Amino acid sequence: MDTLISNLTILFLLLPPIVGAGLVTIIKKKRTIGIITICAASLILVQVLLLVSRIVSEKTITAFGNAFYVDSLSAVILLSVSVVGFVAALYSKNYMGRQYDNGTVDDKHIVRYYQGFNVFLLTMLVVPIANNLGIMWVMVEATTLVSVLLIMLYFKENAIEAAWKYLIIATVGLSFALIGTVFFYYANINANTSDDAMNWTGMVHNAKLFDPNLVKIAFVFILVGFGTKAGLAPMHTWLPDAHSEAPTPVSAVLSGVLLNCAFYAIIRFHIVSSVSIGPEFSNQLLIILAVVSIGIAAASMYFQKDMKRMLAYSSVEHMGLISLGIGFGGLFGIYGALLQIVNHAMAKPLMFFASGSVSQKYEAKAMSKIKGIITVMPVTGILFLIGGLALVGMPPFNVFLSEFMILSSGFKSGQFVATSLVILFLVITFAVFLRHLVKMIFGNPLSEMKKGEMGKLAIIPMAILCSLVVIFGIYIPTQLQTLIQNASTIISGGGFA
Repeated sequence: MDTLISNLTILFLLLPPIVGAGLVTIIKKKRTIGIITICAASLILVQVLLLVSRIVSEKTITAFGNAFYVDSLSAVILLSVSVVGFVAALYSKNYMGRQYDNGTVDDKHIVRYYQGFNVFLLTMLVVPIANNLGIMWVMVEATTLVSVLLIMLYFKENAIEAAWKYLIIATVGLSFALIGTVFFYYANINANTSDDAMNWTGMVHNAKLFDPNLVKIAFVFILVGFGTKAGLAPMHTWLPDAHSEAPTPVSAVLSGVLLNCAFYAIIRFHIVSSVSIGPEFSNQLLIILAVVSIGIAAASMYFQKDMKRMLAYSSVEHMGLISLGIGFGGLFGIYGALLQIVNHAMAKPLMFFASGSVSQKYEAKAMSKIKGIITVMPVTGILFLIGGLALVGMPPFNVFLSEFMILSSGFKSGQFVATSLVILFLVITFAVFLRHLVKMIFGNPLSEMKKGEMGKLAIIPMAILCSLVVIFGIYIPTQLQTLIQNASTIISGGGFA
């Protein structure tokens, strides 16, 4: 009976985006397909919340003969996918409607957008629940193929160039990840002759028997490969172009969720490596890439003139912070890294949605042309300010808590040089981000503009995320605390809570 319930749980989780994509393809009416996508995203959110509640009590769920495996670590990623997917679907209704009204997209583009959006959600749902690491790799690659089509939706020269750049770099990176996956598989079959040699659960169980040298080589390939997709420097070069050229809801999903899915894959292999040869090797590599990522992001943000590109480099910084927390290790650092995944998934989409509304209102993306948001769009201006303060780690907003935990863990673990460098880079980021934020929000508008917001369906998703940003800075729900604690134990304790 439990097996049947688990199978149905996974089936009902994956059905909404499949049915949603199918209905969009059949119906093709602009207003209806937006509602269909919102309904699909709502069902995903409900299913994930129910699944999270079950994981908190049962800790693990397997389905379809061990093909799917869900634990607390999986649930953290699923939670970010479902929440961001839901608010992005809501925001898309207004944003793409306005793009249609001003002639930027036509009926065919609208249908392609919602088809791609539903399939994109599907691929990101499968990544954290796939037990087979080969299937996980396939789905991470599938996210690339689907998101490329969404990035080049407008068929503008810059968008097509950004999409091709993303496709080439991500595919090359994931080729490295595939080699690393094959190496781990080879290490497993040498230690074990069972049929589940490609399953993550099987690898963790046999990891102590792996060839240490092979594990080190394999993890380097994994880190470079999936790190490219996660936006870690110096493999991040696709990210600013892709994020800046994609439709705003897609940028929000790319930054708030897709990067998390890629980093989730790194964490899974990091666990196997830690069980096999100890955590020191993979921890040091994660810390090095983290410091490089945060440093490059801080330097790059100083020179940015485009709002969405600045937010893209902010994503590089935040992925570096997640890597830093995992690398520092200990329950405090790992807890902070996982909390950072959740917090970033709230704050970054809020900023992308606000920047999308502002760009539509001002008909510009250059920050020098956007002044006086608080005067022209008072509600959006306040939400934009809160999102910006949250992203730079200002208390009492949510990101401050997770960043504080990560940095405290660095000092506690004796990583004084790395932690000090990161603090310096964060101070630079804070100064640069705040300078642009103040000018855009409180500056004098360059010309007379009609005051007003971009519609209720633009405000509601931002208000939802803003509420979460504020609440999670003060209080973390008990179930989420338990979920992250269990996930932290999985990472630090050898794969199982």
